[in-house]
Amino acid sequence: MTFLVPLARAGTHGESVVGGKASALARMVQNGILVPDGLCVTAEAYGVFVSEAGLFERIQMTLQCKPFSEMRWEEVWDAALRIRNLFLTAPWPPALYEALATGLERFVDGGPLVVRSSCPEEDSRGASFAGLHDSYVNVRGLESTLDHIKRVWASLWSDGALLYRREREADFRSGTMAVLVQRLVSGEVSGVAFSQSPLVASEGVVEAVYGLNQGLVDGTVEPDHWRLDRASGAILSHRPPEGRPSCLGVGPSGVRTVLLPEARAARPPLGPEEVASVFALARRMESLLDSPQDLEWTLAKGRVHVLQSRPITTLEAPGASGNDALHKRLHRSYDNLCALRQKIETRLLPEMADATEEMARVCLETLDDGALVRELRHRLEINETWVGVYWSEFIPFAHGVRLFGQAYNDAVKPDDPFEFTLLLTHTPLVGMARNRRLGALAAQMREHPDWNGGAGFSVASLPPEIEAAVSAFIEDYGELSWAVAGGALAQSPRQTLVSLILEMAAHPPAPEATARDASTLEERFLGSFPIESREYAQGVLALGRSSYRLRDDDNIYMGRLEAELFRAVAEGRRRLEQKGTGADAEGLRGELERFGSRPTIQSAPARDAEKASVVTARQIMGQPAGQGLARGRARVIRSPGDLAGLAYGEILVCDVVEPTMTHVVPLAAGIVERRGGMLIHGAIIAREYGLPCVTGVPDATVRIATGDLLTVDGYLGIVTLGETDEIFGEGTAGCVKKDC
Repeated sequence: MTFLVPLARAGTHGESVVGGKASALARMVQNGILVPDGLCVTAEAYGVFVSEAGLFERIQMTLQCKPFSEMRWEEVWDAALRIRNLFLTAPWPPALYEALATGLERFVDGGPLVVRSSCPEEDSRGASFAGLHDSYVNVRGLESTLDHIKRVWASLWSDGALLYRREREADFRSGTMAVLVQRLVSGEVSGVAFSQSPLVASEGVVEAVYGLNQGLVDGTVEPDHWRLDRASGAILSHRPPEGRPSCLGVGPSGVRTVLLPEARAARPPLGPEEVASVFALARRMESLLDSPQDLEWTLAKGRVHVLQSRPITTLEAPGASGNDALHKRLHRSYDNLCALRQKIETRLLPEMADATEEMARVCLETLDDGALVRELRHRLEINETWVGVYWSEFIPFAHGVRLFGQAYNDAVKPDDPFEFTLLLTHTPLVGMARNRRLGALAAQMREHPDWNGGAGFSVASLPPEIEAAVSAFIEDYGELSWAVAGGALAQSPRQTLVSLILEMAAHPPAPEATARDASTLEERFLGSFPIESREYAQGVLALGRSSYRLRDDDNIYMGRLEAELFRAVAEGRRRLEQKGTGADAEGLRGELERFGSRPTIQSAPARDAEKASVVTARQIMGQPAGQGLARGRARVIRSPGDLAGLAYGEILVCDVVEPTMTHVVPLAAGIVERRGGMLIHGAIIAREYGLPCVTGVPDATVRIATGDLLTVDGYLGIVTLGETDEIFGEGTAGCVKKDC
């Protein structure tokens, strides 16, 4: 077997051995085009590593826990992270290590390297896989190079790669990967060029930034953009960015953001002749490789080096967006996420809170019918605006947890790929602060002289000081949004809230989980980085905690905003029931119809399942998301009104726990969800309370009925229906055994 091939000779081995990227670059070298020198670790090396480390079977097991077509992005990310950790922690087969180390040692001389993917399917006309597999810049030393080869191999199973294969209906369970190890050419200017624009067939495109190309492809640095005539090469237009304050350069470890001098930032990175030269090179690549090309390049000491060239696959897809080709990288960089964090925390969340407060000050009952129509329309527009912000800004910020999780696993290489979540638990959450207030209200009731075991209180009659405390809670946190939305509830939203507090007061308070080993793990994580990279380690930890917090908080903020919309809808429905005619009544009907078709942040409903096929199932497999064991009766939530029925010690079973539902979690003994993932809201809140939690349980709300006796195993991800005395012993229904 051949494990290492010089890049210049890679073309003689075929794409199945060296991959599409290496094969194309080798062809360029043979034609006299300037390409950074390198070695190719062949796909045969990948095959030996996976086979001898026993990874293939473990990868298949990870991907077969649930039908892949039904897995949401959170579940795919969980699976990808587990697989990635398998690669990171698997020992090298001795013979393979010796062969690679011997061959690379002569090439690795302490200078900066780039370690890049070269999948056989990459850079083909049918599928480019651009940006889906990992590449690493400024890698130094033999052991670090070998470690990064593993990381590139693991990226064959990244969430982006898996989802891309699913979209193309390709076999997601197979694949192979070659790796390119090249010398890093740190150019003064870098960019991309399209020999044919994905938007206009008669044009070409050149984009350029100062510094490394990574800033452009991951969206950290906005490029200068030129349109050119394909036939003549003449520049048709130049669109500068809003500013050129910084670029990416080589740092002590990886890359770093570098501020540009004012004089340099004031001028484009390329002059007209250089733009023409880059575009001419792209046209040459098109002729050499027999199709329009997407070229990545860097300009160093006046010479253009080609980093890679791939076919522009979007040209063959009618109606495809050119933006997908120009900016195809799906993952956010550290700098990009830090900027997004600043935007969310200092601008977006305060603006959303202000919008909610403004609506809360409006006394809807005093508005005439015409004013109510206008107010309802206004609130629908506000809701639509913020739902758009949620999907475009808040959801991408969830990648901050992804970035921290990968950084932790890369540095620490833990046996448990989700050990990093122990450093995120106990991050201050709005939902937990709200639940503590509920617990304080329950304690205030319990300690009141008139409590008498609950007999002295009722939903309709509370002591004045308790009434005042409930009003203060509603003033700070709003009513239960699921109660406001659930028009069929027998009680008002305020009465539903009081009923919940009464149930909490009748039982011992729910303890929160202790911060197990967090300080030790934090020291271990930070200590895994060299001193010059410690600031990055602290930054990515802070970013992960902020992203984790927002993963829950943004839905709380959205829940408050939606509650104000629901309040207007309820008032509109009330008036229609009373009157039902007239011009304003027609206006109300029109806005209420818009309400029914409004965009939301909620998950898609669970699909129906065949009950007959599951009623005899004793054990149902899911994914462990909160450690511990619990036994209790199921409370299945199929509509918002079902939440009001949750009793102390029951197992909460639902399609998905939204943050606006987590008021009730202190009553639960465990959580079972259809939707999967370690970072969904049910898993987050379960870990805060140390509750056993199993997610990704197929058709959970169909297989399980309210009243079923359940055992929830949060260690193994198993939900058992029926008696389980062999686990708990007799007489233990409702007990919880938690690992906090």
